[in-house]
Amino acid sequence: MKKWSFPTLLIVGPFLLLFAIGVSISYGATNIDLKTVWDSVFHYNAQLVPHKIIWELRMPRVLGSVIIGACFSVSGALMQGVTRNPLADSGILGINAGAAFVLALCYAFFPALPFFYLMICSFIGAGVGAGIVYGMSSLSPNGMSPVRLVLAGAAVSALLTALSQGLAIYFQIGQDLAFWYAGGTSGIHWFELMMILPWVICAFLAALFLSPSITILSLGDNIASGLGMHTGIIKTASIVIVLILAGAAVSVVGAIGFVGLIIPHLTRYLVGTDYRRIIPCTAILGSLLLVLADLGARSINPPYETPIGVLIALIGIPFFLYLAGSERSDH
Repeated sequence: MKKWSFPTLLIVGPFLLLFAIGVSISYGATNIDLKTVWDSVFHYNAQLVPHKIIWELRMPRVLGSVIIGACFSVSGALMQGVTRNPLADSGILGINAGAAFVLALCYAFFPALPFFYLMICSFIGAGVGAGIVYGMSSLSPNGMSPVRLVLAGAAVSALLTALSQGLAIYFQIGQDLAFWYAGGTSGIHWFELMMILPWVICAFLAALFLSPSITILSLGDNIASGLGMHTGIIKTASIVIVLILAGAAVSVVGAIGFVGLIIPHLTRYLVGTDYRRIIPCTAILGSLLLVLADLGARSINPPYETPIGVLIALIGIPFFLYLAGSERSDH
């Protein structure tokens, strides 16, 4: 299965993703047929209302879901490979909460800050959240373990979320921050996508470049060092990539968790443990998941939207509990 599922996924996955994109763009408060969607892409007419709806509202939203889904899933795959922790995910390990906390500070003290600086602050916040979590989990005399890392991540995420909510109440910015904590794609604009796209592309290319080394590193530090690999450099570079991907995603759609937990495990089941296969396939499947989740968020109770983070959590929490139980039984 693993020999043919990789090329199959690379061929079938993009077609499924394109179909999901077309359906997602056509469906909404006003349904638009796929022919009109096709015409608006290749023969855009600013005088036609459906074309304007597609280009100004739905296209950036759906393409944003593609980019953000890939960001969260690839960052989760890298974290799981580098730390050899099957429970690693940017939402669980405090990265999303750290980014959101710094964004709350920006809204409180610098409400007119341009989006570019908000994105940079999101990167910094992601690094702060990750640093605190890893620092706390490494203080134990028995060393760092996957479960201990998750517990530290849960504690830090709760603390940072509480601090963010305190800022929201004191500075009366709760309405601005509600979007970030629920997680949603409705507010994505072309400008934001253009701002994060160069960062995301560079991070993906770097992840692909490091993928052979991460495959070896996922086998253990001793094996990697024995093969002459500079494990410290690989880990540092991988962490920087994770912070860029997670920070960019949170700056646009807020704190959506569990994408980086679910998709890498599904990908490894399909294509094996080689990160040269995992990285591209994870990006495809993560994009597909978020596009479908966004479509579901608009379909459950129209014209109102269900927060996309809630939908993914309905899948992610049982999956996390299953993994945590498996990890505990292994020890």
